[in-house]
Amino acid sequence: MEAAPTFPEIQEIVASDDNHPLHDFTVIYPQQVEWGDMDSFGHVNNVVYYEYAQNARIYYNRRLGLFNEQTSSVMAASSCRYLKSVAYPDELWIGVKVKKIGNSSLIHEYTYYSTVQKTVVAIGESVLVYLDKLSGQKKPINESQKDAIAALENIKHQPKT
Repeated sequence: MEAAPTFPEIQEIVASDDNHPLHDFTVIYPQQVEWGDMDSFGHVNNVVYYEYAQNARIYYNRRLGLFNEQTSSVMAASSCRYLKSVAYPDELWIGVKVKKIGNSSLIHEYTYYSTVQKTVVAIGESVLVYLDKLSGQKKPINESQKDAIAALENIKHQPKT
């Protein structure tokens, strides 16, 4: 289960600056801010950040092959703290990583970085639970998947013995 390459141009920029707010993220997803993402107040609507997180999360999970024909997922919880307004045109770099590996769930952490403002504009978190598509019951994350996540994140995973 090898992770596909990420966006090398973004990784180069972030890696060259030890103080970059996304420096600790191995997965960074570029998200274009579209005109239609804004609301009548002239900034990206709060609900759109959840769609952005979904795009980053799906990208992360696909890189690791966590989606397959036997597995689906459900969002158990999500949150977002808005730090600064964002408007079109902008590109957000969304750092996404696993904060915690559960038995059948992952807690993802998100940092939204505005390339126009050159600062973090939001932070978020979500709990994703994996399900068996046939039974609808929780599906444990297997040891090879946990190992792949740990390798990608450069964290230690203690396999069950």
